[in-house]
Amino acid sequence: MGPRLVDYLLYEPEPSGILWIKFNRPDKMNALVGTAEENGTVAKVGEYMRAGDDDPNVRVIVLTGVGKGFCSGANLGQKAPPEVTGENFPGARGAHEGPDAARQHFFHGFTDLHRDISLIRKPTVAMINGPAVGSGMDMALHCDIRIGCERTRFIGYHNAGQIIENGGSYYLPKMVGLGRALEFAYTGELKAERAYEWGMLNHLVASEELEPFTRDLCERMMAIPPMVQWISKRIMRAALDTSLETTMVMTSNAGGILQQSEDAKEARRAFMEKRKGQFRGM
Repeated sequence: MGPRLVDYLLYEPEPSGILWIKFNRPDKMNALVGTAEENGTVAKVGEYMRAGDDDPNVRVIVLTGVGKGFCSGANLGQKAPPEVTGENFPGARGAHEGPDAARQHFFHGFTDLHRDISLIRKPTVAMINGPAVGSGMDMALHCDIRIGCERTRFIGYHNAGQIIENGGSYYLPKMVGLGRALEFAYTGELKAERAYEWGMLNHLVASEELEPFTRDLCERMMAIPPMVQWISKRIMRAALDTSLETTMVMTSNAGGILQQSEDAKEARRAFMEKRKGQFRGM
């Protein structure tokens, strides 16, 4: 069963095993619809990714934008329409009242939705075809791999008086080092070449090569047993916040489990028979 589709976010699975999730408001540089609401863009990205995670035919999830922008973040000058804000959907995640409303809105709504993206077990790729602003940048940073082009920009909400949000404040210091992360925090914008030099982008290619390069990378990823990827992702993400000793325990436990998996046996047979493996995630 697939997700409930909306027109401002496309869900495009391919027989190849790639699922394309595309921000689809090109006339607004793919600005978000809503913020923490249950039908807002960030919530739908999480819903779409979970649907792809549950689909046995999907191997890799690619997040990108239609047109020349990746995602320009929140539309600060426009209120979300009723079908998104929850006026027609009681119990929307963004509905909070009282003096603590702002914190509840972001921590129990927006932040929680961003966490959904980081918990997807399958490989996630951000194909950043243009500016990634505010929450758009955060969603790109929550993905496992980022591929950019000369149009790529990372932009914070500094001009609007806001700090770097969920993914940025956590991942940036780990990706680029504290000094560089603070430089970005103090200035608010990073162009493609500098982002690649700093390690925010795994790859930097010409815009016309962006999709072919992404497809080729996905093909190479899909040639690897999926359980190896799923477990590697979980261990490496956990290792960011744990010790070497704990990491060694996790890897030794996982190694024994993987050794007996059907995919591992198929990988060994394929290697000996000099053919491409047929993996089922088992």
